[in-house]
Amino acid sequence: MPSATLLRIEIERSLANRFPAALSPAPRVSETAPTGIAEVDNLLDGGLPIGAITELAGTESSGRTSLALAFLARLTGEGRACAWVDTDDTLDPESAAANRVVLSQLLWVRCRGNAAQGKGKPWPRLEQAIRAADLLLQSGGFAAIVLDLAGTAPEHAKRIPLATWFRFRQAAARTRCSLVVLGQAACAQSSAAAVLECT
Repeated sequence: MPSATLLRIEIERSLANRFPAALSPAPRVSETAPTGIAEVDNLLDGGLPIGAITELAGTESSGRTSLALAFLARLTGEGRACAWVDTDDTLDPESAAANRVVLSQLLWVRCRGNAAQGKGKPWPRLEQAIRAADLLLQSGGFAAIVLDLAGTAPEHAKRIPLATWFRFRQAAARTRCSLVVLGQAACAQSSAAAVLECT
C-alpha cells in the first residue's frame, strides 16, 4: 500500500472515537424532481436537481424546450407555482398547454425590447431577463423557474458575470427552487449542478 494510504488509515483509526469519518465525509445526497420523461429521469438518477441550476443547452429543435415544458407540466400538475422568464418573448402558451402545463400555475415574464428606463435608453432584453429571474429567485415560492436564453447568442449569454450565477445558485438553494436555464450553449460555469447537451 502507498504510504499516503497507510497514513490516512492510521489517522482515521486514531480519530475514529472522537471524530467519526474525519477524512471521509458522507457523500452529499441531492434531491431531484422528475422531469416526466422516464429516459431522462433514469440518466439523471431521478430527475433535475432541486435547489440548484440546471442548464439545457442545444441548438434550435434539439428538445431543450420540450424537456423544460415536461418538467413544468409535472410540477404545475401538482399545483406548484412555476415561472418562465422569456427573454425573446417566444413561449407559445398553446404549446405549453398542449404539453399539459397548467397555465394558471405559471407566471410568464415577457421581456420586451421597447421598455424604457432612465434617459430614454431601452433595457436590453437579456438584462431584463436577468433582473426578473433574480427577483423571482430571491422572492421564493416557485418550485421551478425557467430562464429562457435560447434566442440569445452564446457570446452574449457567456458575458453574464459569474457572480450573477453564484447569486442565483445561492438563492435557488435557499428557496429550494429548480432554476432551469435554456440556451444554445452552457454559460453558468461552475454554478450549474447539471448541464444537459440536447441534440
